[in-house]
Amino acid sequence: MRKPRPTRKSPLTRLLTALAAALGIVALGALSPAGAQALSPAADTAAAPSAATSGLHIANGRLLEGNGNDFVMRGVNHAYTWYTGQTRSLADIKALGANSVRVVLSDGHRWTRTSPEEVTGIVSQCKSLRLICVLEVHDTTGYGEDSAAGTLDEAADYWIGLKSVLAGQESYVIINIGNEPWGNTDPAGWTAPTTAAVQKLRAAGFQHTIMVDAPNWGQDWQGVMRANAQSVYNADTTGNLIFSIHMYSVFDTAAEITDYLNAFVSAKLPILIGEFGGPADQYGDPDEDTMMATAQQLKLGYLAWSWSGNTDPILDLAIGFDPTHLSAWGQRIFNGVNGIAQTAKEATVYGGGTSTDTQAPTAPGTPASSAVTATSATLAWTAATDNVGVTGYDVVRVSGSTETAAAASTTNSATVTGLTPNTAYTFAVYARDAAGNRSPRSATVTVTTAKAPAVGCSVAYRVTGDWPGGFQGDITIRNTGTTPISAWKLAFDFADGQTIANMWGGTPTQSGATVSVVPAAYTSTIPAAGSVSVGFIGNKGTTNTNPAAFTLNGSACAIG
Repeated sequence: MRKPRPTRKSPLTRLLTALAAALGIVALGALSPAGAQALSPAADTAAAPSAATSGLHIANGRLLEGNGNDFVMRGVNHAYTWYTGQTRSLADIKALGANSVRVVLSDGHRWTRTSPEEVTGIVSQCKSLRLICVLEVHDTTGYGEDSAAGTLDEAADYWIGLKSVLAGQESYVIINIGNEPWGNTDPAGWTAPTTAAVQKLRAAGFQHTIMVDAPNWGQDWQGVMRANAQSVYNADTTGNLIFSIHMYSVFDTAAEITDYLNAFVSAKLPILIGEFGGPADQYGDPDEDTMMATAQQLKLGYLAWSWSGNTDPILDLAIGFDPTHLSAWGQRIFNGVNGIAQTAKEATVYGGGTSTDTQAPTAPGTPASSAVTATSATLAWTAATDNVGVTGYDVVRVSGSTETAAAASTTNSATVTGLTPNTAYTFAVYARDAAGNRSPRSATVTVTTAKAPAVGCSVAYRVTGDWPGGFQGDITIRNTGTTPISAWKLAFDFADGQTIANMWGGTPTQSGATVSVVPAAYTSTIPAAGSVSVGFIGNKGTTNTNPAAFTLNGSACAIG
């Protein structure tokens, strides 16, 4: 059995929400993010100290260990309950650098109940691997919209049945009461049962850090958790509660991500990204780069979905549970900029962060380039040395006195992607060790990307829906040549001041009338004699003339 993929807010849902707001219609129980300003200013919300200060606990909006050190989760999700035979997964996840793992369990409502003996084994394995273990009940997923889902109250009873197993594990285990415990139907109903489940566990004597997921299939796009987080937090007399937001294609712009996370941080309400995805789907393209960068900037935890075994394998970090066969998504999470290898620090309860190693590695050798294309380049360098051991490398782009993170690797080579054709770039490399010591910078190398090849193409543009002030469009790009087109860029101009509000299948950039579109992961290659399509929601005035011309990678395309 595979995890049902989290419901993502479709463009149609966005459209209906916007129309409802414009017409003054308020759906029963629907709270908009604008209404979520119920999060109080930080000065008014000083978090109560936790009673469980001997283990993981919350203080002043931060997740701390028993010794008061910050613990920032850098890990992934593992679907144990459907893949109980994959006994090496936790060890493989740890070997790739994770400091934590969120493990899918079942209370028996929907899937086979995870027994106390199994939970004991999972906790023991996490501890032996020096991982912090987040345990979650998955049966609650989509309650209120999915008729098969169980309740948070049932999940709380399951945890109470495990009390003898979990008692004394407060330094190693976080209890995530129920996964995505409310769908999109009346999400305002999330608040009361969430509060009740937390209080039920506290009444039973649990002192663990408790994690609660948002409604709207975890994505809180109607702002219910954001608006009610303070009241839910206040209802936990121990103050040992952390909120979990799941970020998929609802969070496809930097502004949405930074606004949501900063709202909690400003209010000193603890939060982490408990699930997130990067690969695009028909609903949009999540902005995982901003998610990871903002989590690093704000020192918030993140747990990527998921190790392996998804119904849609595009979300598998490891293909076929093989740690030596990471997908592009897996490489991004483990070895990319702001990824696990670069940012994870082991919990101090296991000895992490207490190293006396203060000696930095030597500088890596000067990088050399190979396999340079119009949009990517592979760099390799002579390995650095260290008195204990080099654990990874950070590739930076150098522009004058400014450095920008470009890639990360656990070996002495890396491929930098997302480059612009026919452009010169300067790169350098740093080495780092397990204690966080960073080497001097290597010498630099300058790489000029190739020119974008001429392509044969045609573009069909059509308006598929129209209403006052807005419209829905579809763009089909056909490759009329004999070789595939990869890493394409489509450009066109609107004639009547139209703007793109949301797009799926590609990522738009607009400056005035000029629009450029780069592909999503699943539209990145246009086969010979094949086509890909992108759709979008746009804003318009009284007229809505189709664009007159299109270019693909700088080459003019036929119309139609």
